[in-house]
Amino acid sequence: MKTEFVYVRPKTMESRDAFDSLMYQLHSCKVLERRNGKVFVKSITGNHEFWLNEEGDREWEVIK
Repeated sequence: MKTEFVYVRPKTMESRDAFDSLMYQLHSCKVLERRNGKVFVKSITGNHEFWLNEEGDREWEVIK
């Protein structure tokens, strides 16, 4: 099965901190699981895992 990726942009100060310090400002995240409109992702740095809503997440914006 082909690995799926999503690309995210931080929307809050909290997510910006994680983006800067754990994700090294890299937008790509590997999709680990999908469930009920949510996606569990791992940053390509391997330092940060988190759930996000596919639409309307308050912490992260999914970008194309």
